[in-house]
Amino acid sequence: MQIIIVGCGNVGTTIVEKLSKEGHNITVIDTKSDAVKNVSINFDVMGIVGNGAGYSIQKDAGIEDADLLIAVTDSDELNLLCCLIAKKAGGCHTIARVRNPVYSREIEFIKEELGLSMVINPEDAAAMEIARVLKFPSAIKIDTFAKGKIELVKYRIEEGSSLCDQALKDISYKMKCDVLVCMVERGENVYIPDGNFILRAKDEISVVGSVRNSIQFFKKLGVPTTRAKNTFIVGGGETAYYLAKQLISIGISVKIVERNKARCEELSELLPQATLIYGDGTDRSLLMEEGLPKAESFVALTNFDEENIMLSLFVKSLSKAKLITKVHRISYDEIIGGLDLGSIIYPKYITAESIVKQARALSNSIGSNIETLYRISNDRVEALEFIVKEDSPVAGIPLQELRLKPNLLICSINHKGNIITPGGQSKIAVGDTVVIVTTITGLHDIKDILKP
Repeated sequence: MQIIIVGCGNVGTTIVEKLSKEGHNITVIDTKSDAVKNVSINFDVMGIVGNGAGYSIQKDAGIEDADLLIAVTDSDELNLLCCLIAKKAGGCHTIARVRNPVYSREIEFIKEELGLSMVINPEDAAAMEIARVLKFPSAIKIDTFAKGKIELVKYRIEEGSSLCDQALKDISYKMKCDVLVCMVERGENVYIPDGNFILRAKDEISVVGSVRNSIQFFKKLGVPTTRAKNTFIVGGGETAYYLAKQLISIGISVKIVERNKARCEELSELLPQATLIYGDGTDRSLLMEEGLPKAESFVALTNFDEENIMLSLFVKSLSKAKLITKVHRISYDEIIGGLDLGSIIYPKYITAESIVKQARALSNSIGSNIETLYRISNDRVEALEFIVKEDSPVAGIPLQELRLKPNLLICSINHKGNIITPGGQSKIAVGDTVVIVTTITGLHDIKDILKP
């Protein structure tokens, strides 16, 4: 596709990095020449310095032939204007990042009136990710396929677990659960395992299956599968607001510590069912007084990565609470990877991933059959959901007879709403959606899983 990206900040750069690997022709626009230069050189894309809302600038970027414009500047209004101009000038698909809660409450109206393909609120998207994990605190991360019917659950194996030193084929036989371990992360290495693969303590495994079967699997392991009853949040920004709203709606009690008095009062009015505490969230005595050791889950959402990391380390030393730590700088990943800070949330990556998934969905019209895409394990592995169309070379053939590429696993089949964990005799039918996990990047069609 011909794609124009307005805004070369963290999110824009991440989107360029991901989409440039997929063969798209990309042009970036930003008012900062240094930002444009860096992105252009690092990812071999075209760059234009200027205001992305200007018709002449968009014309220079090729808006008349563009398939998609993505506006991710720091200004909501500029993003919406960029999309409006693009829609009028080229008639292409448009995606806007919009952060203001006022606009967020009117997203459907804005999308319809401006003809936007997608509007994404980074804070709301991060909150949704956190809420999903808090519904199943034993998980590090949860992704979904087949409109929520299939889950990909990432879980860390603890010392003494019944999974330790067991081959996957033996686990499947003993536990009799219809799920599949599709990926194992061990230290710096990532594996797409076969039945002979032996699990070790501290491995991070990704388990795919229907929601019911996933719960059954973890129950048999003796892992808690019920959601947290309460959560303690430090930092009262927009992510905290969206998160608290979601948690309260499903019966989870929420306590928020916020150091800005005016913001604390505002949140108190917006969230009457939450407990708001005015104070410094890094004050340990305050946290102890407010019952932190009794919290079942803890979410560090301040604006400073270092504070969030230190807060989670402090809570880890006190209790067994589920930890969720917000981190903006992806460069910290290697540093904090061994600290066991629970679930790490990178807001810019969540936003970028959502936009990339939408871009892939839009590319369906020009040959891609991808329904859903997740990049996991620092982009080393892709989990994809394909729809199987007429004349597909994989349809109607037992899986054991397909000549599959290496480092690739067919994990799940959604056949008319029935979720199947496939075996060698299983067949894929036209109309099914199929979940694939692989270290091979850039797959666009289910036929791409086959050897040439």
